[in-house]
Parts: sequence; C-alpha cells; structure tokens
Amino acid sequence: MSKSRPPESERRLRHNVRLARLLRFLELVSGRGQWNPKTLMAELEVSERTVHRLRETLELAGVPIAFDKTENAYRVHGSYRFPTLNLNEDEAYGQALATALGGNNELKLPQTSVATTRKLLDTGNERLRHILTDATKLMTVLGLKLADHPEQRARITAVQKALVERKRITGTYQSPYEPGLVTFDLHPWRIALVKQAWYLIARPEGGDQPRTYRIVRFHSMTATDLPAAIPDDFDLKFYFGNAWAVYRGNRSHDIELRFTADATASVLEHAWHHTQEVERHPDGEVTLRFRVDGLNEILRWVIGWAGRVRVLKPVELRDRVVDHHRKAIAMNEESN
Repeated sequence: MSKSRPPESERRLRHNVRLARLLRFLELVSGRGQWNPKTLMAELEVSERTVHRLRETLELAGVPIAFDKTENAYRVHGSYRFPTLNLNEDEAYGQALATALGGNNELKLPQTSVATTRKLLDTGNERLRHILTDATKLMTVLGLKLADHPEQRARITAVQKALVERKRITGTYQSPYEPGLVTFDLHPWRIALVKQAWYLIARPEGGDQPRTYRIVRFHSMTATDLPAAIPDDFDLKFYFGNAWAVYRGNRSHDIELRFTADATASVLEHAWHHTQEVERHPDGEVTLRFRVDGLNEILRWVIGWAGRVRVLKPVELRDRVVDHHRKAIAMNEESN
C-alpha cells in the first residue's frame, strides 16, 4: 500500500522551518560568536549531519564558509559581501536624512552614512537611486554650532568601536573642575548628542556609578583589550532625570518663569524641557513651569533672556540671576 503524501499546508510548513533554520545558521556564523558543529547542534537543536547539510546548502548558494581551526569556529570569508537590501521608499528617505546629518561637518560624525548612500546608489534600483539622489540634494542641516575640536570625530569613532566590542578606554581628560589633565580608565556605557554637544556616559574603573564626560574635553583616548562591563538595562533618560541638559543636580526644583509679551512668540517656538508646562496670560505674557534637577544649567539659559523674564520660583534661582547681572554691570562699568 503506497504511502499518502502529506497535505500541502504541512509541506509548506516543513519548507519554512528548514528555511528559517538555514537563515539562523547563516546569522550565527556571520556574527562574532564561536560557532562550531557542537555549539550549532545545541543552538539549532539538530544533528551534526543537519549542520553539515546547512553549510553545504549555503556554499552551493555562493556563500563561502570555512572552518577556522585556530578559533574552532565557522567563518564567512572576509572578502564576501551579501547583496544590498532593496530599500522601500520610507527607508530610502530615512537613509537620505541620515546622509544629510552624517555629511554635516558640525556634527563631527564619521562619514559612514555618506559612504553607505554611495554604495546604495551603485547597487540600488532606478527608483531607489532617484530618491536617494534628489532627497540627499534637497535635505540640508545648518547652524548646529557644535563646539569644534580637531580630534572629535576620531574620538566618537573610538567610543562607538569600544561600545560595540565592549572594551574599556583609557586616556586623559581636561575637567573644568580639576587642575591639569586627569588620567582615566573607563567602562563606556553610552554616547549621546545632547543640546549641541557630544557626551560619553561611562563608569570609571573602581567606581560604582557612571559619570558624564564631554567628548571635546578628551585630550587622548585609546581602546584597550580589557573587557568593559556595560549593563544592558541602562536607561539614559532615567540617568539624566530632570537635568536641564546633561548634568543632574542633587536637588529637584520647581521653576516658574514669566516672560514678557514681546518674548512670548520666541519662547514658545521650542519645547525647552520634557516637564514644561505653559500658561498664557491675557496681557500677552506667558509663564513656563519646569521640574528641574539642579540649577546651574538652567541659570545660564535664564540669563540669556535678560530683560524679558522674571523668576517667580525658586528664590534661590532668582537670587543667583540677580547676582550674575550685578557682577556683569559692575564689570562693564569698570571698563568705561
């Protein structure tokens, strides 16, 4: 009696399972892990014979996989490049925006997004080339005014590499609060662009809490071969808390500022802080309220609105603003 064929739905399911297993095999051996027949058998829950069959299938498809005896792992040959993905329109516009941002010298970013777009233009379809070419020309980023530093781009690249490879970094740092250069040994946790400056959040070796370092203040930086302890659950927003920018003070303050009518339009053009509350008044004036950790950063911002803002709360902030203006007046009167 002949054996009946399984239903079509079952055959499709088996085919999809095999395909998923093949793609998972390729994903594993293309990464940085140590994948040999034994570890692949455990990960994929298959026999050694199936592992070799998966490898042979990929080789027939043109993917050069070899077994590295030194590393005791399969490796895809370094010269092999997988075909470029065919981006959809939204992804193409996103890449064009990344290119506009990455190509802006003021951001001090490595020019990798520009190089990526150049490769996509060489390999993409006609519609993709049209979108990338036109969108890149029509998108411009100006006026960021980030602090310049001849080595900043190299520093950002070094931190990115150290983060991805989970390595510690060493070097020297010029702190505004300590004399001379400070030697550091850091576990990098995150790199962030915040309000026109690049910052590294890292934990000093031997310390138990991370600190915030401004990238332009590094005088030297080198990635080491020592492993960095980088917590996967680190929350950057929680770390910054209600800081006005990046340096979180020890106390929280309820800020209340009333701006003159001629400043209302300008002050409402921006959401200055994630805790911001707005109250408009019949006379055209506007009151902004914030909940801020620390006063040093917001003090400098309030001073910039001199003559057009009154500090209603807290008294400590108002006294510091008044003291600053008195010193400024005295300094400029002495110079006449």
